[in-house]
Amino acid sequence: MPYKLFCAIPDKIADIEGAGIPVSGTMDDLLKEIDVVLDATPAGIGEKNKVAYVKHGNKAIFQAGERAEVADVFFHGYANYEKGIGQRFLKLTSCNTTGFIRAVDCLDRVVGVEKVVVTIVRRVADPGDIHRGLVDMLRVDPIPSHQALDLMLIMPHVKATGILVHTPVTHGHIITLVVTPKKEISKEKALELFNEHPRIRVVRIADGFNSNTSLFQYARFLCNPRGDMYEIAVFEETIGLSGKDIVFAINIPQEAVTIPETIDGVRACMEMQTDRLEAVALTNKYLGMR
Repeated sequence: MPYKLFCAIPDKIADIEGAGIPVSGTMDDLLKEIDVVLDATPAGIGEKNKVAYVKHGNKAIFQAGERAEVADVFFHGYANYEKGIGQRFLKLTSCNTTGFIRAVDCLDRVVGVEKVVVTIVRRVADPGDIHRGLVDMLRVDPIPSHQALDLMLIMPHVKATGILVHTPVTHGHIITLVVTPKKEISKEKALELFNEHPRIRVVRIADGFNSNTSLFQYARFLCNPRGDMYEIAVFEETIGLSGKDIVFAINIPQEAVTIPETIDGVRACMEMQTDRLEAVALTNKYLGMR
């Protein structure tokens, strides 16, 4: 195998080795060798694993499904990198929240943002999930969505609310945002800011980018591993104004979009870089983004 495999449940080592897969040790053995854990286990398991991390003196970054109390900081690489510097336990935002915070933060740093209204058309399950799924149905969650609440935890100076609609697809979410800026901004300026952001890819409906699947196909045509995309996509023709509010729609590639912010988290908690822009730029370069 090209890398070491450790088994979290010692009783299962014999089963794994019996299948011809070499095991290098238990989770306790692994924790003795590393500095920081990227815990992507199902919600609730990470909190249980934290006991072992504390015992072995590890730092850890937890996926968004864990309770907020599991971490010292609710983390986003662009919006609040400084808060994660030197902290022991970080928790990431969800794929949706990670993506639209990039766009909101991009505007906020130039014109300021007062309020955000988010509508999420959410894929109901990942491609490999067979234990759940909607068929011929759109399911609506109560307002506000947790993603809007999470934005306010990361960016407490911004008011946010939102509605979420579960949709029977597996590749990507589509989100519409209505952003109220503190200073007026033109459609052209918003487009310029989105084009300058390394983790935002502006696409045009006129060029065939008119769906979630068109972005997934594009990633495959680029020969990205697994068809992954790290950038969110802003649909250029959806950028518009309603009074002073800026309106636009984005695509979230849910399987890969949080990877850059995960690497940012490692840089922050390990104090590899203490400057936000230096840290995210190194992550972007490592992942082949601008």
